[in-house]
Amino acid sequence: MDSDDPPLQTSIEALLRNTQTFLEARTAAVQECELPVIDLGILSRGSPDEVRRCKRDIALAASEWGFFQVVNHRVGGDLLSRMTSEQVKVFRQPFEKKSKESLSGFPIESYRWGTPTATSLYQFSWSEAYHVPLSETSRVRDTNSMLSTTMEEYARVVLEIAWVLVQVLVEDLGGDVSYFKRNCTSKTCYLRLNRYPLCPISSGGVFGLTPHTDSDFMTIVYQDHVGGLQLKKNGRWVTVKPNPEALVVNIGDLLEAWSNGLYKSVEHCVVANPNTERFSIAYFFCPSYDSVIESCTKPAIYRKFSFREFREKVQEDVRKTGTKVGLRRFLA
Repeated sequence: MDSDDPPLQTSIEALLRNTQTFLEARTAAVQECELPVIDLGILSRGSPDEVRRCKRDIALAASEWGFFQVVNHRVGGDLLSRMTSEQVKVFRQPFEKKSKESLSGFPIESYRWGTPTATSLYQFSWSEAYHVPLSETSRVRDTNSMLSTTMEEYARVVLEIAWVLVQVLVEDLGGDVSYFKRNCTSKTCYLRLNRYPLCPISSGGVFGLTPHTDSDFMTIVYQDHVGGLQLKKNGRWVTVKPNPEALVVNIGDLLEAWSNGLYKSVEHCVVANPNTERFSIAYFFCPSYDSVIESCTKPAIYRKFSFREFREKVQEDVRKTGTKVGLRRFLA
């Protein structure tokens, strides 16, 4: 492996013993699917009937799939190109530097690789990432102004998309969007830069990112042409056909709880690629830690809880069991 790669091979070797059944299950044929595609341009330039249909399609995708794609999203090709270029530069740094220094102004704890606590192959992620609180971009600016400027521009445009989608989904349920405006700001959200190195495990089927649901209201992802994203649909894993022109949107745990289970936070993963590396950028639309999440309708499936309590419980479960339990911990 190149010197910029984390020692994923060394870490996974101990987990490869007695896991052939798992690998064979993961390499079994998985159906490829096309996610619902939403043209966001319709919301600003469509006729009243077209706008109504577009809003209905957004709500339907959120409730039936928990995932959808958006096009005409106003994240220009130039911005995506610059964001990807800066992302690649960061990951091309030597692993020793990434893991031990505050690289490019990122908080040192923002760099993550593999799954050091994994006790089985099912828990191991063949990837590295920078998980950056957007409240920390000023630190990045002091060290790497080009990266900071590009991240801030990208985050600003994607936040606008998040607000458009959240407003549609909230209004569809007759909810109050002011709750989200009070609790979600540009400083409470996160940007995650992901790199999935090529995986030389001959058996294949290794996770680039293990199966999980997202612990936020909504995630908006730009993925390259390589593919590898899978989600569970009707109890079966399906592969999402990559579309570099679109952004992928998925509902998080908090929006499922707020919508009283109508909008679905769906389990998904990334499968490592044996031939080429993959990059993606995820924007997590989050509230402040002290925000209280409560169902917008009654009787509630989930009891009310704070975002801080939710995160602490997730971290505790992962630490103790290696697996996120999530919303099942908060059933009413």
